[in-house]
Amino acid sequence: MIRWPQKRCPLPRVNPKILELQAAKEILAEVFQVRVSDVDEMILSRYDDVRYEENGSEDGELWPQEFQLEGQDSQSPAQPW
Repeated sequence: MIRWPQKRCPLPRVNPKILELQAAKEILAEVFQVRVSDVDEMILSRYDDVRYEENGSEDGELWPQEFQLEGQDSQSPAQPW
């Protein structure tokens, strides 16, 4: 009996970076003994922290409201220039 090759449905191609990220999340979940969803939350939290540090603050301020020059005594009033 001759068997003809069966037509197979092609598997969808998955980006290797996505597979790598998923594997890394599973490793972190195992290391920290948490769920993968908890790892997702840790990543998002860290991402928010980095964005906050890059922007300077949540409301987008680039400069602090106050600053002090080196060597200036904190008790003496600032000199207007």
